Amino acid sequence: MILLPAPKQIAEQEGSLKLNLGTMIVIDGSCPAGTIVYAGTLKDEIREWAGLDLGIIRGASRKGDILLKVDASLADQAYRLEITEHGAVLSGGTNTAVGYAVATLRQIVRQSAGLLPCVEIDDEPMLRARGFYHDATRGRIQTLDNLKKLADTMAFYKLNQLQLNVEHTYLFRGMSELWRDDTPLTAEEIMELDDYCFERGIELVPSLATFGHLYKLLSSRTYERLCELPDSAGRPFSFEDRMALHTVNVSDPDSIKLVKEMITEYMALFRTNKFNICADETFALGKGKSRALADEKGVGTLYVDYICELFDFLKKAGKEPMFWGDIICRHPELAGRIPKDVICLNWGYSPTQREDETRLLAEAGVLQYVCPGACGWNTWVNILSNSYYNVKIMTGYAVKYGAVGMLNTDWGDFGHVNHPVFSVPGLIYGAVFAWNGGALEFEEINKQISELEFTDRSGELLACLKEISDQMRFSWRNVVMLKEHAQKGFPRGELEKLFGEDDMGRVPESNEKLGRMEEQVRLISRSMDSSRRGIAAITLSAIDVMRTFNDVGVFLSRMKDGKAGEGQDGFALAERLENCLYHYKKQWRENSKQSDLERVAEVFYWYADLLRDSSKQTADSIM
Repeated sequence: MILLPAPKQIAEQEGSLKLNLGTMIVIDGSCPAGTIVYAGTLKDEIREWAGLDLGIIRGASRKGDILLKVDASLADQAYRLEITEHGAVLSGGTNTAVGYAVATLRQIVRQSAGLLPCVEIDDEPMLRARGFYHDATRGRIQTLDNLKKLADTMAFYKLNQLQLNVEHTYLFRGMSELWRDDTPLTAEEIMELDDYCFERGIELVPSLATFGHLYKLLSSRTYERLCELPDSAGRPFSFEDRMALHTVNVSDPDSIKLVKEMITEYMALFRTNKFNICADETFALGKGKSRALADEKGVGTLYVDYICELFDFLKKAGKEPMFWGDIICRHPELAGRIPKDVICLNWGYSPTQREDETRLLAEAGVLQYVCPGACGWNTWVNILSNSYYNVKIMTGYAVKYGAVGMLNTDWGDFGHVNHPVFSVPGLIYGAVFAWNGGALEFEEINKQISELEFTDRSGELLACLKEISDQMRFSWRNVVMLKEHAQKGFPRGELEKLFGEDDMGRVPESNEKLGRMEEQVRLISRSMDSSRRGIAAITLSAIDVMRTFNDVGVFLSRMKDGKAGEGQDGFALAERLENCLYHYKKQWRENSKQSDLERVAEVFYWYADLLRDSSKQTADSIM
């Protein structure tokens, strides 16, 4: 039996509970009204996997029933699940913990249908806060329905906090220039998602860029005057520029005034008392309009003065501030100025991530979450091995240095091109390790996720995805950088570094492996429930894109050597790109708003045009 996260204590017994048409899901009088949501998810799971449409009732249980109850003798996140031949009892210290018991029973039902094994489980999490951070700014803004599906997945694996990264993708009133070319989230959508998450034991926490990463705001004609660096408005859109330099000018009091107005509007949509001001990667701070002030006070002091003013503002509004910790870790001498009730989000995404920052913050007495990553940015299929080992090592540091939570990040640099389904394994890694420390090794947890989440009885799906992600030679980051740097007039030598000889020399082997993986995906899909086979088409689409861009890299490499067209037809390769894009657009629109889809498409168009023009242009004239 697969249970993710694995329970703290489990004792399997002889016998089984046979669900039947007379079985009821009973909500005990100790439960609040909201327990009906958990009862409903259990009813749906049993209908799907056991074929039984059970009723839900309040009151006393009878023999053979499933009873949900709150037991105040248990800790607030602890639950107990007991299945005997005479019925099942699901107890939680709070209503949320009852939901954890329901999630465990749902996993059992998924594997056992209507014949439930007798078992006793006592369980509670290692870390109190176990979150997922989804980028809803840098390319892909998922539809409300899909964000609800994300919340459902989180609840199934007992995660209890969700944050959406927002820079410009909320429909702020009176700020139409900020979001006019996007499809922003609306106040109604945020409030509906907040309700949906709350009903499933998930805290939806607002996360808003307030310092750096304000590209759309500070490159607008209305607000460019507040940008640290001059002449930020009117330039062509750039994925690279969106990641850097657009930091507010802290020497202008209008900057923090505007940010406070945005915070005030946005925080009113959420029931939580937390607010994440982000404040990460303030690359331009002190390099432009605030240089004189930085020379006087120091860049670190400028940074801390600004965020502390926002902390005070939030605390006066009854909020618990959060912020990203990369800048304060560069100025450890100032860490003591961070108030003790502010949560520092300590991020690091390497599979061999060092512990220095976690230790530094702990020694300074700073409250912290560790923040690993789902490792899907700039890639078509998430790099699962990086995510697994990163999550494992960071949650280990959380225990070692007394972090109060874990927030697993899913960034969308350069357009968020990876399909959301490819981030689910990373989400589950975070849930498993944050709950119990995660004793499962990489191959075993991948096998279990393949079986439980994707109903792959072969257990091979994630091993296949891992192999696929390893075959990217002309990476999406380099694809985008080459286009943008060429348009900016970078020297040819700099451009050529983006499709290096070593990587392009490995393309034949990688594309051959992708061909084998394409066949493997089809074979694996035979082992899956029909309702889960959609991932096969999504994966095949990703393989096509990866293989095609690998070939584009080889074509460019030959082109720079004056051998364009040898072994490849530029027109045929351009058509392959456009066919890939056609199917990719369809899949994007199934789960996401338009958002940056056309900007992603423009990258494809640029390369298709370049390939077709290659017969009449030299490498020097194109690059």
